[in-house]
Amino acid sequence: MTSRPDTLNRDIRRLAVPALGALVAEPLFLIVDSALVGHLGVTPLAGLGIASAVLQTIVGLMVFLAYSTTPAVARRFGAGDRTGAVSVGIDGMWLALGIGAVLALAGSFATPFLVGLFGATPLVADQAEIYLGISMWGLPAMLIVFAATGLLRGMQDTVTPLWIAGLGFGANALLNWLFIYGLGWGIAGSATGTVVAQWGMVGAFVIVIGRVARRHEASVRPHREGVRGSARSGGWLFVRTVSLRVALLATVAVAATLGTEELAGWQVAFTIFSTAAFALDALAIAAQALIGKGLGEEDRPLVRRVLGRTLAWGAWFGVIVGVVIGALSGVIGLVFTGDPAIAALVQPALIVLAVAQPVCGVVFVLDGVLIGAGDAKYLAIAGGLNLVPYLPVLVVVAALQPAGAAGLAWLAVAFFGVYMLARLATLGWRVRGAAWMNVPV
Repeated sequence: MTSRPDTLNRDIRRLAVPALGALVAEPLFLIVDSALVGHLGVTPLAGLGIASAVLQTIVGLMVFLAYSTTPAVARRFGAGDRTGAVSVGIDGMWLALGIGAVLALAGSFATPFLVGLFGATPLVADQAEIYLGISMWGLPAMLIVFAATGLLRGMQDTVTPLWIAGLGFGANALLNWLFIYGLGWGIAGSATGTVVAQWGMVGAFVIVIGRVARRHEASVRPHREGVRGSARSGGWLFVRTVSLRVALLATVAVAATLGTEELAGWQVAFTIFSTAAFALDALAIAAQALIGKGLGEEDRPLVRRVLGRTLAWGAWFGVIVGVVIGALSGVIGLVFTGDPAIAALVQPALIVLAVAQPVCGVVFVLDGVLIGAGDAKYLAIAGGLNLVPYLPVLVVVAALQPAGAAGLAWLAVAFFGVYMLARLATLGWRVRGAAWMNVPV
């Protein structure tokens, strides 16, 4: 049993630090693709931008495969049922394969339509279709990696996913260079290299999890009830993710109505927000694993201690990140654009973001706590409730059309001061009681 504060702190660090490394590895795939494709010319890079927007949307909606697998595995792991823990995680991997296969097949046929939605020039659209059409066949691999990562997190192992992500990143860079320049395949080589690296990661996970399954005498065959349970929990988390996407897309849409410079400024501010979220998400992952394990052990006092400790870490990390963002708010815009006018435009919004970081840290941890408890249905309902105060505020901002730095600052106040506070209220209200600890997984 984890009881002493110093032991609990070590457990949080043991899980959160490797999780942060694995989270950072994910966007590095896109950075490598962009850097290598960028040397082919502006047209291929623009095509990559369109294809990446489609892929990131699909993959972002499917992240529930990791989040639904972690609590199911962790609960059984904590209860001492190692065989059941591994089996339910493998069921999640089978579900990921099924969903990924359907998406790959449908996506390959829908690629021209999806690219056409962006209204790009024929040359750019052609490059986007080449990249997206090939990349669709990597979707099953990406989703299997999500589920396998969730399985290992549930088993309190975030180090192995870090190693596999690191090796995958290295293989992706090497294969892309070989296929793009060595074989002269152009943007098709970039997509092919990434797909091969993704399936290589699946192979690594299969080897590791196969060994874990043999060690705990768990079946690697799918079980109807296990797959169905993963789909049921994942469905609620999918709804919750959709609500987040609605909020983000609606915010971008309003930023676009304020003007081109304001939209560019919001992109800078949101990029900083997303970067800061990586560190805070790592804490949320640690909370998922520890909460699920504690509930499996039926140790409610431990669960409460994990809740309190991870919330404290989230708040303090938020303070630290906020101080850094605030201190650099005057130069961040220059780093991104080199334009002093844009830097001045975005600075007030960055200060709002800096002030809101402690709230963001607590919100991300609460999210992880409730995911770890398997409270997916409540998270879906809360996601819808959070939009109730936020969308009308966005409508007001769009109607008033505040311009310049003030307009961008008001948009930041709307997102960080209304939407994030709404999330804090709905999630914080839930953990005050005990119902979230009684959800069957």
